Amino acid sequence: MEIGITTFVETTPDVETGKVISHAERLREVVEEIVLADQVGLDVFGVGEHHRQDYACSAPAVLLAAAASQTKQIRLTSAVSVLSSYDPVRVFQEFSTLDAISNGRAEIMAGRGSFIESFPLFGYDLEDYDELFDEKLDLLLQIRDSEIVNWNGKHRPAIQNRGVYPRPVQDPLPVWIASGGTPQSAVRAGILGLPLVLAIIGGSPIRFASLVKLYKKAAKQAGHDMSKLKVASHSHGFVAESTDIAVEKFFPPTQAAMNVLGRERGWGEYTRSTFDSARSLEGALYVGDANTVAEKIIYLRKNVGITRFMLHVPVGSMPHEDVMKAIELLGTEVAPIVRAEIAKWEAGGEGEA
Repeated sequence: MEIGITTFVETTPDVETGKVISHAERLREVVEEIVLADQVGLDVFGVGEHHRQDYACSAPAVLLAAAASQTKQIRLTSAVSVLSSYDPVRVFQEFSTLDAISNGRAEIMAGRGSFIESFPLFGYDLEDYDELFDEKLDLLLQIRDSEIVNWNGKHRPAIQNRGVYPRPVQDPLPVWIASGGTPQSAVRAGILGLPLVLAIIGGSPIRFASLVKLYKKAAKQAGHDMSKLKVASHSHGFVAESTDIAVEKFFPPTQAAMNVLGRERGWGEYTRSTFDSARSLEGALYVGDANTVAEKIIYLRKNVGITRFMLHVPVGSMPHEDVMKAIELLGTEVAPIVRAEIAKWEAGGEGEA
């Protein structure tokens, strides 16, 4: 059972002071967060790609590379790479370079992205949203699997007998399919035999169990080795010394950030009752002390079948020292509880969700 962190490198106003830190300062903070995550024994750290003012990172591979030489064990991944609006050649080259710097710890999470700013920025039509992803994923996988590439598509110039370099340390370089929870994405990942990461950020996480079953069924029918399939979740949350402290610190910035997004997308108001409901055992919010968060991760593993859990923290801007403390607690207190319980559960022959 792998446990880690994801971040979107947010630079939203502080809910108490109204201050907005610079992109440069927040980027440097995230490097410190990755280094700490490695030191406390977490397995993976993911950085999202965005192209808007309230998120500081548009180039995850560069940020992850800044931390690669300061870390030893932790895996470094995008969360996600917006493949639809970027060139798969450059995605592969950047993460292959990261793989070299980290000596084999790079991963790519490829997704369509829930934000659309990159499409007009790079000259793509949103009407091609699905087609772009399918075509570019095909090219990315061809580059990954073959040093010399011959490829033709609709939205990018053809590649005729060209090599793509550098080649990664890992063979193959891990590519995950990131999904917001559609059956089509789960089936695609299964057919391709690629690991699947699910954004479980609302409603009941148990509903994702059916998607995991679809994923595994598609993979089995395609003839893939079922023992190599991986399923990850990316979920909002925060760990503190007590649940009361966690709630007090995490709710205000989360509410502020979610209501900004809600106004953009037509969602209802994010209220304290919404927040508290999601903190229940059956909810999608992982907020509390170490025992509370560990219990919810174990529940998710047993009922949905995830093999990797990534805590997304923060959601809105929080003091750097609070984020660092949450990472420390996740690594030193939450992860040991989860790993011990899951190991015991699997040893008893109950490992299939």
